[in-house]
Amino acid sequence: MKLLYIADPMCSWCYGFGPQLRALLGELPGTPVEVVMGGLRPFNREPMSERFRAMLREHWTHVHEASGLPLAPAALEIGGFVYDTEPACRAVVTVRSMDPARVLDFLAAVQTAFYRDIRDVTRANVLADIAAECGLPRESFLQALESGEMRDATREDFATSQRLGVGGFPTLAAGIRDQLYLVSSGFSMAGVLRERLAEIVRRVG
Repeated sequence: MKLLYIADPMCSWCYGFGPQLRALLGELPGTPVEVVMGGLRPFNREPMSERFRAMLREHWTHVHEASGLPLAPAALEIGGFVYDTEPACRAVVTVRSMDPARVLDFLAAVQTAFYRDIRDVTRANVLADIAAECGLPRESFLQALESGEMRDATREDFATSQRLGVGGFPTLAAGIRDQLYLVSSGFSMAGVLRERLAEIVRRVG
């Protein structure tokens, strides 16, 4: 069995879901996890309207209530901020190409940097700083991040998500004998994930 995790670093529910996924994985040592970037709002170029900002604040309140994680509303007031999730997704894809074992930790670090620490994770230099904080070589990461290869790989992730019919993030699936089985679409607690995964394994046999 392997797990397929489709997410976006700038999806607040993915941020809330992270600790629940890590708790599940703690009970499944050695289970491979394929991380695919879904693309919540890639290539957006429009500044946030006040209506959109208010909608996000409401979502963030719900995420905080469900997960207990901090979300700083000031992150939505970063000067010049445009809610383009492609750079952060590309950063995760870049780390996946450099050191796959660090992908989930880096994804969590990007989320924490944005939601808690109010850092603009749409900027390459900020993403490179986070990569360095995670133990990756900053300049090598930055060079790869800006490459055409990583831009194409990120678009391929988005296309994979669309081909699988994923309509929201986070989405977690189990791959068993070349078949995918949905474990969770949206936020779920670790106990619920455990029960759903156990039921899939029982059903598939």
